[in-house]
Amino acid sequence: MRISLKVMPSAKKNQWVDEDGLIKVYLNAPAVDGKANAALIKFLARHFDIKSSQIEIIKGLKTRQKVINIEGI
Repeated sequence: MRISLKVMPSAKKNQWVDEDGLIKVYLNAPAVDGKANAALIKFLARHFDIKSSQIEIIKGLKTRQKVINIEGI
């Protein structure tokens, strides 16, 4: 399954928000040295109740707009 989402780093808490068909994921990790990307993978693994290894960021490693591939869903 592929999903497109927007990541909002340095938020107060980790949260999944669906606003008008656009998925926003708020993360409390900063966008420094890949910390937000790592936190996103952990957050999505918990959200979908799967292993972190089943999640891959396909597009957007250095931007807020990301395309994520999730195997096994």
